[in-house]
Amino acid sequence: MMPRPLTTVCVTVLLSLSIGGLALAQAGKRHEQAVQQKPFGTRDGRPVNLYTLTNANGVEVDAMSYGGIILSVRVPDRKGQFADIVLGHENLDGYIPNPPYIGAVVGRYANRIANGTFILDGKTYTLPKNDGPNTLHGGVDKTFNKVVWDGEPLKGKAGVTFTYLSKDGDDGWPGNLKVRVTYTLTNDNELVIDYEATTDKATPINLSQHSYFNLAGEGTSDILNHELMLNADRFTPVDKNLIPTGELRPVKGTPLDFTKSTRVGARIDDPYDQMVLAHGYDHNWVINRKGGGLTLAARMYEPTSGRVLEVSTTQPGVQFYTGNFLDGTVTGKQGHVYKRRYGFCLETQHFPDSPNHPDFPTTILKPGETFHQKTVFKFSTQ
Repeated sequence: MMPRPLTTVCVTVLLSLSIGGLALAQAGKRHEQAVQQKPFGTRDGRPVNLYTLTNANGVEVDAMSYGGIILSVRVPDRKGQFADIVLGHENLDGYIPNPPYIGAVVGRYANRIANGTFILDGKTYTLPKNDGPNTLHGGVDKTFNKVVWDGEPLKGKAGVTFTYLSKDGDDGWPGNLKVRVTYTLTNDNELVIDYEATTDKATPINLSQHSYFNLAGEGTSDILNHELMLNADRFTPVDKNLIPTGELRPVKGTPLDFTKSTRVGARIDDPYDQMVLAHGYDHNWVINRKGGGLTLAARMYEPTSGRVLEVSTTQPGVQFYTGNFLDGTVTGKQGHVYKRRYGFCLETQHFPDSPNHPDFPTTILKPGETFHQKTVFKFSTQ
């Protein structure tokens, strides 16, 4: 989910990379499970480190301490050929600035806050506006995608923990918020992204991971031929500023009905009001769930490569965004130009603007509580 016209949500995210038997057999020898750390530049006078996570199957994930950004995810296709399936850059400078939020942890509040204000415990808080009249992904100066986190490799695992203290008043948010994000790549091909947070003052929180995927390989084509299933009978329609109206609208009979696997591009330009307002898909779906455990939210399939991405989560919603505001001004890895709809995001989250909608699931974290959610991105081949 992106700012509207530009020249372009604590959660645990578990990325499970389950590679099909044929692909694994052809992918080559077993590798040593490891995490490697190396310098990757400096930002704001602080060193930035790059961490490469490798599992026994040769799956690799690169992540860095600046913004908690995932730079690459390399997995095989149905023939065992590896490719990087997330948009990104080859060096730190490519992410400064990073208006599309490529690969980053976003917060304090992923998605939009209407008019940059909310009321909590009788007090009105004002946030910087960076998306028309709204605040997007937390604000401007101290948003989580723009700061250097402390990084610590995990012992005996292919993983790294990032920690950051968001201070009381940063970008107008209340409370000293301690955030912990752990990425772990297992030999079961699961990348576990574990988000936790605590605070000393009540505050809204909504964290997410903003990687753009293209299962055919980053920079190769648009994502319109991908086929999507969303386990959601309802979505939160938006107004002209892409703020939820408060309605939970049935998807049946609309272009937002992905209850059965459907090609992403089949209805993306339909003259339905929600498609026109968002210039495509940039909406929050209400996940069908029973209880608070992991629930399947989405399944994406790319027919050329055979790669499949399944997303499960404990979160109540998922924002499906089709890179509508990528416009060719971002040049990524290997000189690839990221054009409109060259990547998609599946951002598990609480609903946008929840602090201003008391009927939505609460996003308020209080002292003595721990914010902790889980999402699973499972990769396989078909």
